[in-house]
Amino acid sequence: MTDPERSKIEAIVGRLAGAAHKGDLGTIVADEILKYSVFELQVIGGRLNLEIERLPAHYRNKIRSYFRDQIFGAHHMLLSRYRSGLFRKCSDPFRDTELFLSYCQMIPDGCMAWDEGMWKNPEIWSPKHRLFYYLIAAYTMFVEDLPGHPVGMPFPGGLVVEKRGEDYFCPIRDKEKDVFFSICNFCPARQTD
Repeated sequence: MTDPERSKIEAIVGRLAGAAHKGDLGTIVADEILKYSVFELQVIGGRLNLEIERLPAHYRNKIRSYFRDQIFGAHHMLLSRYRSGLFRKCSDPFRDTELFLSYCQMIPDGCMAWDEGMWKNPEIWSPKHRLFYYLIAAYTMFVEDLPGHPVGMPFPGGLVVEKRGEDYFCPIRDKEKDVFFSICNFCPARQTD
């Protein structure tokens, strides 16, 4: 028997994978993001805040705004560009179509890979909420060609995501290889030296 939530996610991912270029992908992602209710966005924001609050205080204070920008700053930029008609005018090719398609293949398993029982009120959290994260990352990394984590985002040890000229560098880019559902494995940033 197939999980109906997984089937919905697979159908959405099928739409993503069918995108011919960046403008198509931006439109598809925006169409899907607009289906999230205000309550669902509040749940996603609440979960993000819970994750941030679990971090050590000295790091939490440095990273809070970057996590929010990664999710909700990108959400705002996506919808602004969608509503302005920018995606209808864009037929730019993907930077790496093969990488994009492998990202799409990862999403359903990534959405289902979490044990939600450890969270307060797990009954209001579902794989659809995790999909939101992957949709936003698809937009950021494959439409905008930006790193999955915002420039300036600090990591333990004092290193940050950097932009040098036209290139992006991340201190954890290659450190997530064993985590199949990590967006880092698909990020356009290069590993910091």
